[in-house]
Amino acid sequence: MKYDVIGDIHGCFDELVELIEQLGYRFENGLPMHPEGRNLAFVGDAMDRGPDSLAVLRLLFAMQDAGILYYSPGNHCNKLYRFFKGNPVELLHGLEMTVTDWRRLARDEQNQFRERYLRFYEALPLYHQLGDELIVVHAGLRQDMIGKALSRKLITFALYGEITGHYHADGRPVRGNWAKRYKGDHWIVYGHTPVETPYFKNNTVNIDTGCVFGGALTALRFPEMDIHQVPSKQPYQPGRFHRYE
Repeated sequence: MKYDVIGDIHGCFDELVELIEQLGYRFENGLPMHPEGRNLAFVGDAMDRGPDSLAVLRLLFAMQDAGILYYSPGNHCNKLYRFFKGNPVELLHGLEMTVTDWRRLARDEQNQFRERYLRFYEALPLYHQLGDELIVVHAGLRQDMIGKALSRKLITFALYGEITGHYHADGRPVRGNWAKRYKGDHWIVYGHTPVETPYFKNNTVNIDTGCVFGGALTALRFPEMDIHQVPSKQPYQPGRFHRYE
């Protein structure tokens, strides 16, 4: 099977639709279908920070209902899940925007959306292993973690990547470059850390090109390894992009 893996969306619904159509998909009854039978996959973080998180999520709900969704949840997905479960969660880093949009819905719509999101999240695998060559995960996966039973360490790594415990002066976490040491045979496609251009290292590629920060929304075609992008409609924020050492 052939896949088109899309990077972090963060509520950029217009760019998402434009990219899906650029990839050759046509919307049939609201669902993206490809004439050659290709499949869309996502590295997670559909919501927060951008202008229309609820619209992105509704599209993903419809794809999940139709059995055509390959979506690996990210840290923002996990935080919204914990919020909807009633856990104490700080409304920061864009979650406040998603929650504000949700609170604008009528009360019965709020309840329906909340319940649907909980079902959505609980049905997602931590990462997708698609065939013998491709893994789609949010923030990363070391080769010794592939196929292992879920643990707190594995879940944290998949959602947040390699945590160093250090922070930049502006409060952003310093992230380790796990891909530099990756020696696995699977191609791992991930996001989480915004970069100006897709970052290829060993058999990994980071396709989060910071659409919500004014970069681009990126897709990787697999197994062709072609990059497709649409420019962001959001204001450019240069300080948000990471440079790997």
